[in-house]
Amino acid sequence: MPGRPRPGPAFFFLLPALALILVFYVVPLILSVYIGFTPLRDWNLQRLGELSLDNYRRLYHLVLHDPDLRKVVQTTIVFTSVTLAVNVLGGLVLALAMFFMDEWLSLPYRLLWLLPRMTPVAVYSLLWYYFFLPGREGILNSWLMSLGLIDEPRAWGKDPELLPYSAWAILVLVNGFVGVSFGMIVFYSALKSIPREQVIAARIDGASTLQLARHVLIPQIRWHIVYVTVWQLLSLLTTFAHIFLLVEWGTLDRAWGSNWALYVFNTAFLTQDQGFAAAAATVLVAVGVVLGLLALRLMRFREMMVEPKGEL
Repeated sequence: MPGRPRPGPAFFFLLPALALILVFYVVPLILSVYIGFTPLRDWNLQRLGELSLDNYRRLYHLVLHDPDLRKVVQTTIVFTSVTLAVNVLGGLVLALAMFFMDEWLSLPYRLLWLLPRMTPVAVYSLLWYYFFLPGREGILNSWLMSLGLIDEPRAWGKDPELLPYSAWAILVLVNGFVGVSFGMIVFYSALKSIPREQVIAARIDGASTLQLARHVLIPQIRWHIVYVTVWQLLSLLTTFAHIFLLVEWGTLDRAWGSNWALYVFNTAFLTQDQGFAAAAATVLVAVGVVLGLLALRLMRFREMMVEPKGEL
């Protein structure tokens, strides 16, 4: 009888990564799902044995009837969708622009766009805090008042006359500068891997820069576009660090400036309702899985996985 198949070398190379995923993602996910069915509050672990659907019923009721939570849902949808478009399309446009530049000229611009990503979260958020500061000392207010565009300083992220669009614009702007650099790096490296002969041949055939980008370059980086899109989608659903600081410092309205991930964090650590926060986090994970699979389907990921046919 043939012996049992032995694991190949690939298994041993993947084992450390699989162990990390198991310990730092699968196990916490299972615990979060379990805690979501418990009335855990103030870290009272004795209540972990009481299982029910109360947290999910309460969450459903609040989404339907609590105006503040409905604002959080709307903000999450707008923030995620608009920032995703900015990050992917902006990163692609920047990468194409850098590709058509000389290497020595594009290098300073690439480094400049990396600054928001390299800057610590607190420092980066503090810069935006001073930029949108409500008083006359705020950078944006001082600029607009010196130009005569406004007569008095505005609280851009909290002014009732400007909400919710001003808060959404700040969220997209702050997170867009960080996310667009990621797409630029991935797309630029992918474009530089395309054989130079293809670009030269297209130029000889009379292709313009737009035609070259549309018909030669972009089709060859489809894998990278799918990767950046799905990665950024899942990242934006769970990001809250910059948002948390800007809300706590008073730059953004607490309801219109908070997304679902921040709502989960505040519920767990500020109101100390860990069971309810775990239920909300479980919903966020489920939404992320559905949207991730939907994005892969819409971008025809399955067709890209088909093995190419060999030459006859």
